[in-house]
Amino acid sequence: MANIFFGGRWKAVAITVLILLLIGFGLAVYWNRSPDLFNVMDAAKQRAPEGVDPAKVPGFVMTATLAHAVEVLLDKPGGYLSNDITPPSVLMDDMANWEYGVVIQVRDLARSLRNDMSRSRSQSAEDKDLAIAEPQFSFPNDKWIFPDTEGEYQKGVEAVDQYLDRLADGNAYFHARADNLREWLTLVSRRLGSLSQRLSASIGEHAFDEGTAGAPSSRQADEESEQQIYSKTPWLHVDDVFYEARGSAWAIIEFLRAAQTDFHKILKDKNAQVSLRQIVRELEYSQRTVWSPVVLNGSGFGFTANYSLTLASYLARANAALLELQKLLAEG
Repeated sequence: MANIFFGGRWKAVAITVLILLLIGFGLAVYWNRSPDLFNVMDAAKQRAPEGVDPAKVPGFVMTATLAHAVEVLLDKPGGYLSNDITPPSVLMDDMANWEYGVVIQVRDLARSLRNDMSRSRSQSAEDKDLAIAEPQFSFPNDKWIFPDTEGEYQKGVEAVDQYLDRLADGNAYFHARADNLREWLTLVSRRLGSLSQRLSASIGEHAFDEGTAGAPSSRQADEESEQQIYSKTPWLHVDDVFYEARGSAWAIIEFLRAAQTDFHKILKDKNAQVSLRQIVRELEYSQRTVWSPVVLNGSGFGFTANYSLTLASYLARANAALLELQKLLAEG
């Protein structure tokens, strides 16, 4: 009787564990899906006061898109996962890296809003609500104990909403100038350039040290002292870089779409509307569905595809077009 009791007991435990594993696996698959791109005008209208057309309030669409992007992070299936310490989310590093990519772009845009777009000149006072929002979004992205990351980011969203209300009432400023747009695009370009290089390092690459280029008096500028740097992303981190780049591209697409509205006059005057649309198009290719359960890391011309190199190609092309757009904006 005892053997039957214990045999049945362990069988029940095994079945329970199996069910829990299956539930955890199902949740992980569902939670690991990247959110779809959203309509920036719809997001802006949800935040606009009654009777206010967000397209006619300079800066409203772009700022509302910033707030909505953060809410997507917090409210998507599974919620914000980067700071979770329980399974299955603690094992889902792909989504955590996707979130980090979005957070980096949120921080860059919030910094530009605070330091450039909301100020008429370098000596003018910064906006009181953006001065709160920007450091909130700079809070560590993986803190789970009080104060937790989600709570701090939510406070940032609330501060942005207060800025939006004042913007709609005419009590806050957004200066849609070419130099302000160019300053933010410079940050975006640097991020894309870095991500492209990190993605390309999935197969290992040799590069000359160009740190002293243009400085002939430098000791390292001598041909005899040329140094090559070899960089290769560790195999276990290839997917981390891949999903961080996907998250960054997702956020940049949304912010550029919003910029098309808020900087419409500037882009039209510079004949740069098509250039911006082309950048968005290149980045949209980076959001295509990944059908493989793992990020493949074949060699450049081998039998197996290399997903990192494919994504790096899209980002590099977008960055090249971005540099051309910055030149257009700099011209008188």
